[in-house]
Amino acid sequence: MSKVAVLTDSTAYLPEQLRNEHNIHMVPLNVIFGNESYQEELELGALDFYKHVRETGKLSKTSQPAAGMFAEKYEKLAGEGFTDVVVITLSSGISGTYQSAMSAADMVDSINVHLFDSEISAFPQGFYVLEAAEMANVGQEAEVIMSRLKDMRAKGVPAYFMVDDLSHLHRGGRLNSAQFIVGNLLQVKPVLKFTDKKIVPFEKIRTRKKAIKRLFELIHKDLGTEERAKISIIHANREEEAQRYKSQLEEAFPNAEVIISYFGAVIGTHLGEGSIGLTWVKD
Repeated sequence: MSKVAVLTDSTAYLPEQLRNEHNIHMVPLNVIFGNESYQEELELGALDFYKHVRETGKLSKTSQPAAGMFAEKYEKLAGEGFTDVVVITLSSGISGTYQSAMSAADMVDSINVHLFDSEISAFPQGFYVLEAAEMANVGQEAEVIMSRLKDMRAKGVPAYFMVDDLSHLHRGGRLNSAQFIVGNLLQVKPVLKFTDKKIVPFEKIRTRKKAIKRLFELIHKDLGTEERAKISIIHANREEEAQRYKSQLEEAFPNAEVIISYFGAVIGTHLGEGSIGLTWVKD
């Protein structure tokens, strides 16, 4: 009889309590400040990350987990009696994490590894992880779980991200100097989305208030007010603001479960403090 584990990386941003509750295992990505490297979520949480960037003015770099870290996790799960592991990673279009997980699968014979590229990140990735965990916890086979995840991916998980601080996009090469200067002068708040596994511009909107309003317009356009769904507000160190949006969404969508999540250090490196995301899946 098979026993299936669910493994993801740190950029799904599922808090430890939630991971423990659903028996979800995690491999961290790395955040690098100068010569110091930290394991995201284990050694460097989101609040400490944003505080450090604010106080030092220095931006971090990020790196994928080594294949050996995945191999070690696979072996550990096999030792705990798991016959299969479903591995759900952030998009292969923005990170080599999927490739590391794949390379590790070739190193280990003691467990069957099933790899799933979420083609996205943050809590949209978390939707896939939670779905897989719920199925694994009631004894579903790995092949059935993978089929469900692929079906979810084919239907799409809408996700939009409003960037408040253009400096991160500029330093990351997504804005040239002229766009950066003009954007700041005009208070442009880019709205981004995932397309073909990568983060791409969706719309450029002036002022934060209008950008947030646009996020709400997008969910209302796609999701009926009486539909059952899971919705997540994702924030980069804006907890109180996220709580307000949660209340608004609960009122607008009474049959939906609304969850607050966050952008941790790795995705925060690229989006910056103050960013807000909105994502949802229909039940």
